[in-house]
Amino acid sequence: MNFLKVEGNGQLSGTVKAAGAKNAMTKLLVASLLSPKKCIFYNVPNIGDVEITVNLCSEIGSKIAWDKEKGVLEIQTKEIKTSYIPQRFSGANRIPILLIGALLGRTEEDIIIPTVGGDDIGKRSVDFHVEALRKLGAVVEYREMKKEGAYLAHAHNGLSGNIIHLPFPSVGATENALLASVRAKGCTVIKNAATEPEIVDLILFLQKMGAIVSLDVDRTIRIEGTKESQEVEHTVLSDRIEAASFGMAAIATEGNVLVEGAEHLHMISFLNKLRALGGGFAVKQNGIEFFHQGPLRGGIHLETDVHPGFMTDWQQPYTVLLTQALGTSVVHETVYDNRFGYTNVLKEMGADIEPFTQCLGGKRCRYGLLNYQHSIVVKGGTPLEGKEITIPDLRAGFAYVMAALIASGNSMIEGMYFLDRGYENLVAKLQNLGAKIELVSSPNPTPEIVSAL
Repeated sequence: MNFLKVEGNGQLSGTVKAAGAKNAMTKLLVASLLSPKKCIFYNVPNIGDVEITVNLCSEIGSKIAWDKEKGVLEIQTKEIKTSYIPQRFSGANRIPILLIGALLGRTEEDIIIPTVGGDDIGKRSVDFHVEALRKLGAVVEYREMKKEGAYLAHAHNGLSGNIIHLPFPSVGATENALLASVRAKGCTVIKNAATEPEIVDLILFLQKMGAIVSLDVDRTIRIEGTKESQEVEHTVLSDRIEAASFGMAAIATEGNVLVEGAEHLHMISFLNKLRALGGGFAVKQNGIEFFHQGPLRGGIHLETDVHPGFMTDWQQPYTVLLTQALGTSVVHETVYDNRFGYTNVLKEMGADIEPFTQCLGGKRCRYGLLNYQHSIVVKGGTPLEGKEITIPDLRAGFAYVMAALIASGNSMIEGMYFLDRGYENLVAKLQNLGAKIELVSSPNPTPEIVSAL
């Protein structure tokens, strides 16, 4: 097993390019299954989750050519060879559940999908997915199979458009309903839909493919069902999570980093909170430059939310910034119920963080009465010390790397496969920015998480 060795008290400086968005590319690959025509993608990130999704699509019948150096991927699925996804993909990531929406429009066969996976950051129920698909006429049920669970789905009589009202603007449920609606008869209206930039990117791709999709300002998506399809060329939008991650690392290390490809429009709420903290940034023609411009100021109240709010995947590295800001700040997590587990390691490194079950925010969220620790108080200005760290999930992983970069002494970080899922060439990019970081091998390797790679 490889460990990441990080020498602290470094400073990041230079230019780095944000890769294509993980949360867009994986969904676009699934969306390509709706059509028998060729789809060509540019700015494709070479990361673990894309690799897993490529394997999923190949299993179904897709022919794929991926030039990882150029970031170009060509996929064509002339026919669906199987609608049974093997259990080895269970737990790989959360893409399999989206296959239901796509495959319902391509096959009349029963669809069998293993239980969803991904990071352990709280209950991410698929109930919203299931109910949305049932609204369109699909039969979806859960069964225990081979000591593991699977979802069975079919639409033997075809799908029909309907009005779907999501109880929460879930990204995954919006995507599943959107994919299924493209091939449904008639008009589908998705109310209270997610409107993240990655959702918009998916809509743009589907429109290029031949779908008729409109997005209203009140979180309403309308889809006119169609059987039309065309060949598509599509450039994947830049990853706003990676862009913000490098930006926060630059400020935390008192450095200066230009993130090429960072999109101002997609990062408005993040940049507002960064400026409130005292972090410096300047929007350039080819990206956003992030820089340290003096001591960071605490006294921040941060509340995560669905887009256009402050996204939950920015929260972990931002909390690391708060540990270095003078003053006391509050973070209220409203998207997932178990996303503060990573703070235990930060406390071991020297951070002063206290969790609360109450909603410490401007609004009462859906976890307010459920006894989840979904708020924290961070007392900043605390020095951090390096230590041995095990990464629990993807976004906590970058927060740990960032903490290690500003800590005194060295840190050894285990669990690089989590970072490889979402960050392209992370170690090389950090090294190019001046970080004293390297991969080292353990003399006693331990088994890694089984993946579908």
